Amino acid sequence: MVLVLVIGDLHIPHRVHDLPLKFKKLLVPGKIQQILSTGNITDKETYDYLRTIAGDIHVVRGDYDEVGSPLPTITTPPFLSFLPFSPIHAPPPPTPTQYPSWPLSKIVTHGAIRVGVLHGHQVVPWGDVESLSIVARQMDVDVLLTGHTHRFEAFENEGKFFINPGSATGAYSGIPGTGDVIPSFVLMDIQGNVVVTYVYQLVDNEVKVEKVEFKKSYAASKVL
Repeated sequence: MVLVLVIGDLHIPHRVHDLPLKFKKLLVPGKIQQILSTGNITDKETYDYLRTIAGDIHVVRGDYDEVGSPLPTITTPPFLSFLPFSPIHAPPPPTPTQYPSWPLSKIVTHGAIRVGVLHGHQVVPWGDVESLSIVARQMDVDVLLTGHTHRFEAFENEGKFFINPGSATGAYSGIPGTGDVIPSFVLMDIQGNVVVTYVYQLVDNEVKVEKVEFKKSYAASKVL
């Protein structure tokens, strides 16, 4: 059994001050084996805090995870080259911060389960099921983690499992029509070919937990 924290779109301190205290009380060291972040941490102190929860941390670069100068043109990853994709020229965070060299995408393997991670701003339309499914096939992963929309989602499509942990801080989204953002993060309990997903959401200042289960089909994984 491996317990993995999936978290992203924190936007500290530019959009919110900190993680909700009730989330911090749950995220204590010694219980979580790995952290997979969908990006937009935007603050070194927050990154260092996450490392106290689990030393094994993997972060992909969000559209605000940049260093001190206008964002460079991002080269299209090979598995995204066929999607509607435009180079990103967004402004940097208000206060430049030195970050590790975070990749645009990452693949992590836990036994039979291959997990792909990317922020999601590269996938157009944002959060589109068909586009995400194409990416999952090209990355050859069973589970694809993305963010950017600040909205929790967990669903299965074409034998793949897709998770968007939402924004752990409830930071506002610049996407039109998003509305109020519910703070959320995800814990994945990976056991063999089964991924049990627990989503934690802060609703009316109370933590609500829901469970979603995905079982990898080996027959489906052989389909090209």
